[in-house]
Amino acid sequence: MVIQTGGARAWQNDTVSSDNMQRYLYDSEGLKLLEEIPAASMGDPGTLEDFLRFAKENYPAKHTMVNLWNHGGGSVYGVAFDEQYAMDSLTLGELRQAFSAVFKENPENQPLDIIGFDACLMATLDTAYTFSDLAKYMVASEELEPGNGWLYSGFVGALADNPLMTPVELAKTICDTYLEGCELVGTQDMITLSAINLSKISQMLEAYDLFGQEALTAALDNPSFFTHFSRIAGNVENYGGNTKEQGYFNLADLGHLARSSAELLPESSRQVLSALEDCVEYKVNGKYRQESTGLSCYYSYNGDLEDFEAYTQVSPSEGFKYFYQYGLTGDLSQEGLDYLAELDYTEVPELFTLKSVNWNDAPITVDENGVAILNLGPEAYDILSSITFQLFYADPVEDIMLCLGTDNDIIADWDKGVFKDNFRGVWGSLDGALCYMEIVYEGEDYNIYSIPIWLNGEDYNLIVTYDFNIGEYIIQGARKDASFSGAADKNLRYLVEGDEITTIHYANILSEDSDELIPVPIDTIKVTPETAFAEIELGDGLFIMIFEMKDAQGNVAYSVPVTFETIDREIYTRVE
Repeated sequence: MVIQTGGARAWQNDTVSSDNMQRYLYDSEGLKLLEEIPAASMGDPGTLEDFLRFAKENYPAKHTMVNLWNHGGGSVYGVAFDEQYAMDSLTLGELRQAFSAVFKENPENQPLDIIGFDACLMATLDTAYTFSDLAKYMVASEELEPGNGWLYSGFVGALADNPLMTPVELAKTICDTYLEGCELVGTQDMITLSAINLSKISQMLEAYDLFGQEALTAALDNPSFFTHFSRIAGNVENYGGNTKEQGYFNLADLGHLARSSAELLPESSRQVLSALEDCVEYKVNGKYRQESTGLSCYYSYNGDLEDFEAYTQVSPSEGFKYFYQYGLTGDLSQEGLDYLAELDYTEVPELFTLKSVNWNDAPITVDENGVAILNLGPEAYDILSSITFQLFYADPVEDIMLCLGTDNDIIADWDKGVFKDNFRGVWGSLDGALCYMEIVYEGEDYNIYSIPIWLNGEDYNLIVTYDFNIGEYIIQGARKDASFSGAADKNLRYLVEGDEITTIHYANILSEDSDELIPVPIDTIKVTPETAFAEIELGDGLFIMIFEMKDAQGNVAYSVPVTFETIDREIYTRVE
């Protein structure tokens, strides 16, 4: 193994220097320093190109694997973020530039056996496309990786025992030993890792482009299709978090998206699933990543146009480029119009969004049973991608209102556009301390929530799953949110006895009539072996709920507030 180090302000060992880049050889005799070279950004394609050429010329081999380790950010943000160079990273375009300068592209007989990413979020269709004529197999994770990462002793040891194993056998061994290593330290619940046969990516891309093309034509025939598709995507397994607290990576599982779209896009979704089955040679996943099929794809969960523009630079699919362009902006570029003309379409119909209706401060009624009802009518089905609620605790004596978080525990009749509260006077807590919660993913077997905290004085998000099969919350660990650069935090921090956790809520002053919410530390607890997350009764007090409506472009509207006053476990509902 030929290794180049760099990119870290400090290393968790006494061997590697952070003052410059170093090149090592690791073999049966151990680790040997080959040379030191001046510091340079690991996010510069020239740095990678120099290393690839050095390794190829000095250590030629019949079989070659290249692995990039640590921070990843998916299709848009790339990999190899350098802490010493303003978190500069290698985009997919820069990766291709570096590799193609050293290795000759050949889709029939790729020069590399395996391209590996021991980094978060890199098992995307766009990454696979980038390397489809450079490597035979790709090993990468759809989801964030835990800090322990790949089990190098496992797969390197297996390769030493059997140097004649084929590339696909090695790729599968990397997956199996990764799972084994995660199980050894208890980080297996939310992992994914897949081995992709890049020789079959062309068929996968053809099916994916037809998927996008069918979606685009369906939206042109009926503009509300974009909304219907966005509701499906909202319930698809997604990776990296995709909340305001965690940041957005806009990655959804491709197979889950296709399977969930089978009724809307019957022909192309079937082709996607068939092609996916062919190109994903092997995969492992944890019990709270059951829908993982091995490759993720772009979906704009936040409606951010800059992020979308960056995606268009790496996407191999014309169909999805113009589908998202139309859905997010309501219009198409000249290139998009030319593409439509090839499909025998001449017009771009108007989209109906929250900008088309006046639903801000939408009225609420209360029925005879004290249930708050938001009645938007049948057109809600064609406009809204999601409806959730925000819950607040109001204390008039202290003149403060605390936001407890968001959830989707609503009784919804989408056909009629009628939405009812399901307020039960309970909320999530850590050892009895109420927490601000954001729902990250809603599945049939489990939900995932993100909870902002201070962990020993540092900003983190506590990741918690609610398992419907056992009726309990399970603490997965804590992560830092995405940095401004798009680097996902690889280190899932596990709570240990003695940790000090402070819950963070968002608050404003009641008497100031302001909508601005500021983060406020509330309760501090010390972690014990019995520390747990669970629902508790909110007790007596005033609680305010607001329905939050969102469309596929990311536009948001809010209902008027509903007040629940709890007195001796009785809930009294009113609208003011």
